[in-house]
Amino acid sequence: MFDKILIANRGEIALRILRAAKELGIATVAVHSTADADAMHVRLADESVCIGPPAARDSYLNIPSIIAACEITGADAVHPGYGFLSENARFAEVLAHHNIGFIGPKAEHIRIMGDKIEAKRTAKRLGIPCVPGSEGGVEDPEEAKRIAAEIGYPVLVKAASGGGGRGMKVARSEADLEQALGMARTEAKAAFGDDAVYLEKYLEKPRHIEVQVLGDGRGKAVHLAERDCSLQRRHQKVWEEGGSPALNADMRAEIGGICARAMQELQYLGAGTVEFLYEDGKFYFIEMNTRIQVEHPVTEMITGIDLVNEQIRVAAGLPLSMTQDEIKVEGHAIECRINAEHPATFRPSPGLITYFHPPGGLGVRVDSAVFQGYRIPPNYDSLIGKLIVHGRTRNECLMRLRRALDEFVVDGVDTTLPLFRTLVRNPDVQNGEYDIHWLEKFLADGGLDEPSTP
Repeated sequence: MFDKILIANRGEIALRILRAAKELGIATVAVHSTADADAMHVRLADESVCIGPPAARDSYLNIPSIIAACEITGADAVHPGYGFLSENARFAEVLAHHNIGFIGPKAEHIRIMGDKIEAKRTAKRLGIPCVPGSEGGVEDPEEAKRIAAEIGYPVLVKAASGGGGRGMKVARSEADLEQALGMARTEAKAAFGDDAVYLEKYLEKPRHIEVQVLGDGRGKAVHLAERDCSLQRRHQKVWEEGGSPALNADMRAEIGGICARAMQELQYLGAGTVEFLYEDGKFYFIEMNTRIQVEHPVTEMITGIDLVNEQIRVAAGLPLSMTQDEIKVEGHAIECRINAEHPATFRPSPGLITYFHPPGGLGVRVDSAVFQGYRIPPNYDSLIGKLIVHGRTRNECLMRLRRALDEFVVDGVDTTLPLFRTLVRNPDVQNGEYDIHWLEKFLADGGLDEPSTP
């Protein structure tokens, strides 16, 4: 087992990793920018090192500074959390060169899954169902037209690198396709430095369903059921729940088994999420995230398994602490991402939190690193915290979530709490009748003109 872990991240995920490490008896090192000098994970870590000014490129993305912090403190492993360097294969390789453990997948798997074209090829080889589309990148507009005619319009032009909805354009006809190709390439080049794009069939009303997996890197892997992340805005997840209201136990076991077997063949190491679009009873692979996810607490609540603990264990060479037969899904869980943003316009709202009162009670969990008197900096994402609620049934979970949202108080900045108070009372959401386009249509139709208050 590792003796000391450096946490190369900030905010709630840094605090989450710190807690897992402490429960394993492992010393912790917090790195931070000058903007995060008073952050909660910095206060609670055994040691802390300032690695640069507020800009992420000069601090949390500064690989030499993080390596130096490891050498100064004697940290023998790094946990990257999510975002920042978590899916950077070069970072994993540099750490290995310095004999520092990387608490994440093998560099080769990060690289494969970070390239959407190669990821799709690999998924097909492993027997994972994929969306119909081009076999690789598409450069020639005439070739694109031929492929689009074969799979049928509408089609989606997607960047080969990156994510988060950037470099994605829909073409509903041949007349739209050439423009969509140009716009997607330009956006992808600006966002990721790579203008490669490919084509996929565009599904009209799919759900976004992801399967959580864990592997020991030596051919043993398990799945921990699925999460439904269909409530999205601009391809960014807002509300996640497990299990999906659209799946039954047999469907869950089937797609989970496919993913677990694929990870066994790949000899995948650590935590990962295989993501699908789901429509008309069929799953279509879209990507794999080779890291812990923001919404991982949903899975922890329904399985009782500490995913960060497992990440650390297998990265240290220990076996998985459970078999597939030992994993049981109990009840239902929902996570809401509470951001410092205007609830209708999503305009960021950094500033001083003048009052902070998180909810509590049976089945209620709040993952947050903020506190009363904390100033949210403008330099990073706007996440205040995650409210995760568990119930024996989905209906009980919804009622508990409704109560918890009404208890949650954050003053001094705009937050998305009013959005969730509205959503939890919406009949479509209550009935689980939504797809990945539902939330944007709801907002465009003025569903939050008058934000709900407790």
